[in-house]
Amino acid sequence: MKVTREQMAENRLRILDSAAELFRAKGFEAVTVAEVMKAAGLTHGGFYGHFSSKDDLVAQTLAHALKIDAEGKSSVSSWIGSYLSPRHRDDAGHGCPTAGLAAETRHQSPAAQAAMTEGVRAQIERISQAMPGTGEAEKRRAAIGCWSAMVGAVILARAIADPELSDEVLNEARAWIDAAIARDAA
Repeated sequence: MKVTREQMAENRLRILDSAAELFRAKGFEAVTVAEVMKAAGLTHGGFYGHFSSKDDLVAQTLAHALKIDAEGKSSVSSWIGSYLSPRHRDDAGHGCPTAGLAAETRHQSPAAQAAMTEGVRAQIERISQAMPGTGEAEKRRAAIGCWSAMVGAVILARAIADPELSDEVLNEARAWIDAAIARDAA
């Protein structure tokens, strides 16, 4: 039975979504192609109809996950609140691909690094548009600081074994960002 173009596109999307979840939860090296295909409900043999290698899968998955992440529709304020929450911290498989995979991306292919670069660039642009300030440079600086603090706080909060300290990192990062935004708005 021949697979239609529409079914091929749906299969590819399932593979990318499954890979994104697995990579965020376990990291690039801990996930096999067979595991991704099984999670997508497909056979391992169909992989090469979509990707040339695992490196290709990693790069395309990053581009896919980061594009979706940068297209969030919520306000920046509510997004910051949900980003710096215990729920986001505790669900790495469905969380931010930047917080989950940035450190590992430096060991990946140039295509994966380029995908991460474009994802970070898109997030900075998204946040910059919502920042208070009088000039584009001021808004961009605030966006870069805000995004860096958010990602760093989630990475630290996930790495900390003490639940109280982990929560404190999230709460204090949010308070610091809120104060910086309020100060810039004044």
